[in-house]
Amino acid sequence: MESEKQIDILVADASHEVYVDTILDTIREAAKKRGTGIAERTHDYLATKMKEGKAIIALDGDKFAGFSYIETWGNKHYVTTSGLIVHPSYQKMGVAKRIKDHTFTLARVRWPEAKIFSLTSGAAVMKMNTALGYLPVTFADLTDDEAFWKGCEGCCNHDVLVRTGRKYCICTGMLYDPKEHKGEPTSMEVFQKIMRTVVERNLI
Repeated sequence: MESEKQIDILVADASHEVYVDTILDTIREAAKKRGTGIAERTHDYLATKMKEGKAIIALDGDKFAGFSYIETWGNKHYVTTSGLIVHPSYQKMGVAKRIKDHTFTLARVRWPEAKIFSLTSGAAVMKMNTALGYLPVTFADLTDDEAFWKGCEGCCNHDVLVRTGRKYCICTGMLYDPKEHKGEPTSMEVFQKIMRTVVERNLI
């Protein structure tokens, strides 16, 4: 699609902090529209992810188009890809998949031995995860890092997680185990692009 080609997908840095409040507002509005819960994040939290090279941002010139970030857990044995959001003006243009591919590849390049997991209630994200090789798993297969689960406290469905003893919730747990795969599921173009950025910014 012609409009898709105009949108740049980048590893975010400190200069992109100007978009953080727009990102947070877009995430909240999307959750409200879907009627689903979200793990609330602060301005400082997302700004830090950008400074650490743990976020992907999509821009149409200087206009915000989409975002996602990654975080490590359990002494870097696990990585999550979280907060995937596309601005309403850029939906149904393939932007979400491009962001997901870049976020996943960023995690693979920086922590190649780590298991990558996702908690999601969205069918579109589940489809993208499946295409990358994620499999549905029980919450017991995910990290036991208390800091990760604390992030769920801001979600309106947190009581479900508590009542079930953290065995399940509204979200589905999905896991990519690198030991079960050979090669990279994203394109060589994306892999090389992320690798160049990681090396240039000395992120590994």
